[in-house]
Amino acid sequence: MKSIQIFLLACLIFFSCSSPGALTENGWDFLGEKWVNFGVDHDELTILGKDEYRQIQLRVTDGPLHFLDMKVHFDRGGIQDVPLKAVIRQGQKSRVIDLDGGLRHLNKITFWYETLGFRNGRARVAVWGFR
Repeated sequence: MKSIQIFLLACLIFFSCSSPGALTENGWDFLGEKWVNFGVDHDELTILGKDEYRQIQLRVTDGPLHFLDMKVHFDRGGIQDVPLKAVIRQGQKSRVIDLDGGLRHLNKITFWYETLGFRNGRARVAVWGFR
């Protein structure tokens, strides 16, 4: 019986953390995540929801990433280029990134990266927003 309770609790935590807007931590809202593959590549994360944010931050788990560049796409067509050029280790966060124009609605985020330190694994990039 105890193993079933643990399983149900784990499922509840997983599903509440995987949907945008379902998790808030110290005023930061979880906006979405992307699992990235080994090597040099780029990915796009669509941001769901109607909320507006002033700042964003990336959090990396399951492997270190070397970020090369990032573009934030706003709902009215504007694009902000964010030259990250930073290595974010497993379990660490990027710097807080101020969005141009203050309070903005995000459409998507595109980032270019290189995975580091593992051969066949994947890393998770989570994007958080602050109002």
